[in-house]
Parts: sequence; C-alpha cells; structure tokens
Amino acid sequence: MAELIFFSGTMDCGKSTLALQMDYNHRARGRGGVRFSRNDRAGESRISSRLGLETDAVEVLDTTDFWEEVMLRRTQGRRVDYLICDEAQFYTPEQVEQLAKVVDEIDVDVFAFGITADFRTRLFPGSQRLIELADRVQVLQVEALCWCGRRATHNARTVDGVMVTEGAQVVVGDVDMVVEAAAPEAGHVPLVGYETLCRRHFMRRVTAHGANLMAQQDQLLPFDVDACLWRGSGGPGGGRGDGGEG
Repeated sequence: MAELIFFSGTMDCGKSTLALQMDYNHRARGRGGVRFSRNDRAGESRISSRLGLETDAVEVLDTTDFWEEVMLRRTQGRRVDYLICDEAQFYTPEQVEQLAKVVDEIDVDVFAFGITADFRTRLFPGSQRLIELADRVQVLQVEALCWCGRRATHNARTVDGVMVTEGAQVVVGDVDMVVEAAAPEAGHVPLVGYETLCRRHFMRRVTAHGANLMAQQDQLLPFDVDACLWRGSGGPGGGRGDGGEG
C-alpha cells in the first residue's frame, strides 16, 4: 500500500541527498516518479545536496495542486508511482492535504523531505501538517553537529555572525547569503547565514562566531562559568553565594 512518509531533520543532515538517492533507487527498479522542490539553494526547479549532487525538479508554487499534477501526467500516459517532495516545509497545509489524497485515492507513494522548525523553533506550517497526516515521520539518522561537537537540534539564523530570533520565517538561500537589511548602515550589507546548534547553545545564543570571539579575547565561555560561584565571588549580582548574613 502507498504511504506518505515525512523525512525530517535539521540542516546538514542529508535530506536532499536521501531524496536523490531514493529517486534513483525507485527509477532503477522501473518505477516512474516526479521530483518536486521549492526554494532550493541551487535555484528554481532544482534539487541539490551540499555534497554536490543536483538534478532537475518541478518547482512548487502557491498555486501548485499535486492532485492535478499527478492526474495530468497519468492522462498523458505517463507512469507516476511515487513523488519526491523536497523542501516540504515550504509547502502549504492545503498542498500537504493534496499529497495525502494522492496516497489514499490513487496509491501513489509520497516521500517528503524537510526541516521541522524554523530559526525561532516554531513549526513550519507545511511540516506541522505533514506531522499530523503522515503515515510515518522519520528523523534522519545522519546527525548534524553543533560547533561544540554535540548533536545539533536547532537551526539558527545569524546576521554578521550574531544569532537573531526575529524576522521573516522564510528567507531563501544558503549559508553565507547576503541579504539587504531594512535599514543597513552606510556602505554595509549584512551577511545573513544559517548554523545548526545544540539546544544549549541555541538557548544561550552562542554561535561558532561568538565562541571564536570569546576565545580570541581570552574569555571564558558562558558554560564554563558556574553561576553560583560567579555570584559569590563578587561578580555580576554581587553579594555572597552561600545565603549567609553579614
């Protein structure tokens, strides 16, 4: 029986690589499929991997109807046994429901790949609907790493190396993409990028750039300081750390 499967993970965990590998495996067995993507780093109508793999795809727009896409190809005599849907976090909830209908009504397998949460740790609407409707949700086993070496669980957006938690949910591009700010300083165009962080450093907003600056300044990183000892030694907050009087 056909299934709707959502393969999810952070950036750098190999989602697009797996999408291309699955497409290759199914085609090698004589199955017919269609590749879809939206806002890929390589540009419109492409699926690309950071490993350098790349192929053509159908660009998903707000007006795309997956049911119509499949039925059009079948009425033309083309075989459609499965769909590869990359960057699925950018699909609308209605489009995810169309994918579910394709699976249930005409037995077409749908393999969707995408990021679950944005740089604010909020679910993308498309990802949320996939989690709600998918037959299976699989977290990819290739673990992206934080700069500290721990497993990365969050996607962070940076501006000139500084982590930000406000802004548009979707900013198309890849690491080290230059984007015009609303009110940039004279002669300066902010450098906007993305970085995967563990939860600890996401919550503390410590990026690789920030950690390097601290190291260059011969400063302790935030997680190297025991808050109680720091308070008791007359650091910020002052006073004694043992709760005593006098």
